[in-house]
Amino acid sequence: MATRKNCVIILAAGSSSRIGYDIPKQFIKIAGKMIIEHTIEIFERHEKIDEIYLGVNSDYLEFMTAVTEKNRYRKIKKIYAGGKTRKESSKKGIDFIKDEDANVLIHDAVRPFVSDRIISECIRALDTHQAVDVAIPSSDTIIEITEKAFVQNIPNRRFLMRGQTPQAFRQQVIKKAHQLAELSPEVEATDDCGLVLKYSLADIYVIKGEEQNIKVTYAEDVFLADKIFQLKSEALTGYTDFRLLNGKVVVVFGSSRGIGHEIFSMAEKHGAKVFGFCRHNGVDVGSYEQVARALKDVSIAEGKIDYIVTTAGRLAIKKIEQRKYADILDEIQANYLGAIIVTKASLPYLKETKGRMLFFTSSSYTRGRGGFAAYSSAKAALVNFVQAVAEEVYEDGVKINVINPERTATPMRAENFGIEPENSLLKAVEVAEIALKTLLANFTGQVIDVRRTLRLENRMLSETNHEKAV
Repeated sequence: MATRKNCVIILAAGSSSRIGYDIPKQFIKIAGKMIIEHTIEIFERHEKIDEIYLGVNSDYLEFMTAVTEKNRYRKIKKIYAGGKTRKESSKKGIDFIKDEDANVLIHDAVRPFVSDRIISECIRALDTHQAVDVAIPSSDTIIEITEKAFVQNIPNRRFLMRGQTPQAFRQQVIKKAHQLAELSPEVEATDDCGLVLKYSLADIYVIKGEEQNIKVTYAEDVFLADKIFQLKSEALTGYTDFRLLNGKVVVVFGSSRGIGHEIFSMAEKHGAKVFGFCRHNGVDVGSYEQVARALKDVSIAEGKIDYIVTTAGRLAIKKIEQRKYADILDEIQANYLGAIIVTKASLPYLKETKGRMLFFTSSSYTRGRGGFAAYSSAKAALVNFVQAVAEEVYEDGVKINVINPERTATPMRAENFGIEPENSLLKAVEVAEIALKTLLANFTGQVIDVRRTLRLENRMLSETNHEKAV
């Protein structure tokens, strides 16, 4: 069976009257970028998406053209003036797609958290279905009321779901739905699946959506979206060809033990030229001079630096009032200021190679914990720092991410918590594997959670995809 082209229509023509802002909600900035930029980039980087069609408010056509040129989006084929209604905007986009065998995904520009998993499942479902919707179960009881606000029906919640986007269709089916709707202007539809259902053109298959795939509609949603971006994690699944590490120059700060040592060994095993630094060999991440000298020496020896990983960190569990001020500063220096130092010293080298940087946070970054005040706050600051720098160096081609491992069997943990059941902890080598996968990935500014449950799922998926690749 021939592979069909996958096209996505992103609807961004709304005026945002419900949100109360002076500009349409899709142009509000969250986490350093406009909502519409976040949404476009999800489809831009998805390996299965071939073309993007962008329907925008006619007043913003010139503006969006400038934005797409600045961001160097490769997949956008057409920016067009959307209609007065969602139905009109969809039809215009569909008419621009001339390939009658194409798959068409239609997505709200103000859903900037749609996952790769949802997109991939929509495309895969179109192999056997002609129309696909995305939905999540309703956690609330839905009531039907009369015009005078009296309850007249309470449907069974078991059969109720909340629709999301994208919705996906075979091109011929969704084009036919809009052609029929055009003959009946009085027909109203809040989404495109509604038209397919109205004209009985195909059975609509439903795949599971995600709670995080919110639509930014009201002012409160902007604050929620901002918080989601702060905590957003990137899942790493599938097979990674570690042979891509062959010939790469990798620098590991904190290589003497634990996760750093495993990253050093694993990268070297796959053919990378690895340089490890730590306090024991005279390089403290808290010293700009020592870090800069180490990187300069590597650059002179190898002529380049591709990847830089920092696992160095310190932890002491004790109440703030019981700690010495010098010890607190030392912990912050290692866990946060060290990241700033490494980043500032590394960027000149990584800009030359369009390289990657990787740091490590802790699950305690999401909420401060008693006894961890300096550590938790430093790790939270580190996450914000990584997300900010990722935006600053995006156009330079440098990618920077942060790993958030669950409890891991490392010497530092043993020193603070003593002996724990082996099966309750991740192994350092498992975290190292995810770290190398992240270095080889194409995303940036993300927090990558590593959990025992995710490791099992990822391992099974990786083995399956590896068998297919072989």
